[in-house]
Amino acid sequence: MSKVGFVGLGNMGSGMANNLVEKGAYLNVFTRSKSKMVPFVEKGAFSHESIQSLTNDSEIILACLPSIETSIEVFLGKNGILSAAKPGTIIVDHSTVDVETSKLIWEKSLDKNVYFIDAPISGGPVGANEGTLTIMCGGDSIAFEKAKPIFNKMGTTIAHMGGPGTGTSMKIVNQLLTSVNTVAAMEAAILADKCGIDLNSVIKILSESFGGSRMVERNMPIYKKKNYENSSAPIRNIVKDLKIISEMSNQMNLDLPLTRLSLDLFEETNKLDINEPDIASVAIYINKLSKDKEV
Repeated sequence: MSKVGFVGLGNMGSGMANNLVEKGAYLNVFTRSKSKMVPFVEKGAFSHESIQSLTNDSEIILACLPSIETSIEVFLGKNGILSAAKPGTIIVDHSTVDVETSKLIWEKSLDKNVYFIDAPISGGPVGANEGTLTIMCGGDSIAFEKAKPIFNKMGTTIAHMGGPGTGTSMKIVNQLLTSVNTVAAMEAAILADKCGIDLNSVIKILSESFGGSRMVERNMPIYKKKNYENSSAPIRNIVKDLKIISEMSNQMNLDLPLTRLSLDLFEETNKLDINEPDIASVAIYINKLSKDKEV
C-alpha cells in the first residue's frame, strides 16, 4: 500500500482526505492549522509538523490549495515538497491554477526525477465529502496509472487528459461554463419570478428540457431560499478562476465576451455587503441593475 501525503485541509481538501483515510489509505496530513489535523489522526492518519516531514514519509503527495501563490510556495518553496521529494515520488496538485504554474511545477519536478500531475477537481464540497469528484489529470501516463487507485477513493470520474497542463486546461474550460451558466441560470430565475411561475416547477421542467444545466439545479434552489451568505462555493473563487481565464485568453488572442461579462458581474456582486457570498448571489446584482434602470 502506497504511503499518501495530503497538504491542505480546506473546504475541498478536508472531504478528499477524509475519503482517503476512511477508505483505507495510509495517510499523512499537513496543514498550517494544527487543529484541522486532529479529526484525521483520530481516524488513523498521521499528522506532520512540516511539509518536508510529510514528504519524507510519502510516496504519493496530493495538495489542494487556495491560490496560485500557495501552490508555488508549497511545491517549489525553500521548504516545499520538491525540496524533500525522493526520485520516483508522484506529486499532485488538485488546486485550480493557471497552465503556466502547472507547467512550471512539472519542469522543476523533472530536475528531481519526480513525477508531477496537474489534477484539478470539480464537484464542490459536496462531491469532495461524498467521494464523487471529477478529477482531470495532465502529465505522465505511467504516473497517472499509479496514482489512479488513490484518485478512485476521492472521485467517480477520473480522466487523463494528456500531457502536462492539460488537466489544468480542462478545469479552466469547466470554470468558464460554470460561471457563464450560473449567470444565465440566475437571469432565468429572475425572469421566471417576474412571470409569476413557481420556481419549483421551473426547476422540474428545466431538468427535462434543453435549457436545463447543473448550474440551474444547484443555483435556483439557493435563489429561491435567498441563502447566499457563508458559502462553501464563494464568489471570490470564481473571480479568481475567471481572471485566470481572462489572462489566458489574452495570451491566446481570444475574445470571450460571455466570460468577460461574467467576470464583471461577479466582481460587482462581490462588492456587495454579503459575507462570503455564494456564486448564485450574482442574482442580487442582476436585480439591482433592473431596479437602477427603473429609476
